[in-house]
Amino acid sequence: MELAQRPSISWRFRALVASYALSAYGNFLNLIALSLFTYEVVGSALGIGAVMALRLFSGMLAGLVAGALTTALGRRTVMVGADVAQALAMVLLAVGSRDPALGLLLGAVVVLGAGNTFFTVALRSAVPVIVGQDARTRANGLLVTARSVATVLGYGSAAAIIALGGYALAFAVNGATFVVSAAAVLVLRPRTDTEDGTGDETVAEDGTGDEPGPQTSPARQRGGLGVRLGMGGIPALLLGTILLRGTDAFASSSHNVALPIVASLESPDDPALFMTQFWAAWAIGTFLSHQLLKRLWREKAYGERAFALGTGAMAVFFVCAFTGLPVPALIAAALAAGIADGCTEIVYVSRLQAAPERERNRLFGLSASAETAGFTLGMIAAAAALEGFPVLAVVATFHGAALCGALALFLVTLARRHGGAERTTRSPGSTAPLSADEGETHGTRTGAGPLPRA
Repeated sequence: MELAQRPSISWRFRALVASYALSAYGNFLNLIALSLFTYEVVGSALGIGAVMALRLFSGMLAGLVAGALTTALGRRTVMVGADVAQALAMVLLAVGSRDPALGLLLGAVVVLGAGNTFFTVALRSAVPVIVGQDARTRANGLLVTARSVATVLGYGSAAAIIALGGYALAFAVNGATFVVSAAAVLVLRPRTDTEDGTGDETVAEDGTGDEPGPQTSPARQRGGLGVRLGMGGIPALLLGTILLRGTDAFASSSHNVALPIVASLESPDDPALFMTQFWAAWAIGTFLSHQLLKRLWREKAYGERAFALGTGAMAVFFVCAFTGLPVPALIAAALAAGIADGCTEIVYVSRLQAAPERERNRLFGLSASAETAGFTLGMIAAAAALEGFPVLAVVATFHGAALCGALALFLVTLARRHGGAERTTRSPGSTAPLSADEGETHGTRTGAGPLPRA
């Protein structure tokens, strides 16, 4: 029996992943440093919340135009520009950290929020072009693994770096990681856009090459910034998947807001240790998710049904983590939640990447806006709810919404698969029958191989 050969990942993409991991490390280091710095500048918890909301809001707005901008300028240009802009913001913040100004802080926060969204949309939508459609799941797994390691290292080293050189050193380190990331994209020059914008199934796995020239640029092929910004033309099932992702972000905000409260109650002597244990276990889980998918399902494609199951499992595990478990059980629940979180991200991103090249930028931009909007609204709603309700009730309610959404999407995928099978049975003589799998994914076929499915 002939065994299928696993798609290879080129060294060029692995080097790009390494640079992405470095910039992600800087981001997680910056999350702690910038939060503490913000408190020194504004002097209140309400001010910290307002600055955080501004960062999220700028990311949400950026998501609305990210697809059009990426189409007009090219993905590689957007990636480099986003890194350079964020590096400049960090340098200015580092220089002004000794005499902080509120205007400088707010400007940096806006650049960081928008820059992160632009870079993420460009990178995720470019993966099928760089590595090929068949290898995109493995590539997404590498990106999730890299970010998981960066999370642990960023959170773990923040206190030491701030103690060594203050906020200026932390911001400078973050700025340097953005410079390295931009330099890596410029030096490696991965091919991030197809020349005609009609498909990427024949792109070489090496993924190298120059950006399209003036005669075949994505902007000219698809009308530049005139590309659609709304939801028109997106299949209903795929739109439901994006909405569930936004609902999941809304639910996840609850445990982010509630965790410091639980840490203070469960471990009043050292709440920081409690939070470190939780997030370290979660990060290890996201790291293991790639290994789990790779070993259990190899290169099998994934779709809406697998995403719904993973989202539901993640919601259950996060709720379990807030039921007053002893520390070992808490760590196990956080680990399981991390595994489910990592698996759903790989599955979700791989599913969006199966869309045609001309639609992919718009889908990832819409997804970024949905996730950021969900998380922003959730942060506000969760903070208000925790003022009058128990932590477990709030977390369970928020994640219950995600669980209900996941169940609804799962049932819809089953119904569509059954309907597709019936249509295939009724027209056996058709030369191009609609299979159950194609019916489930609304025909977003991008190559000769099957679409992602559970």
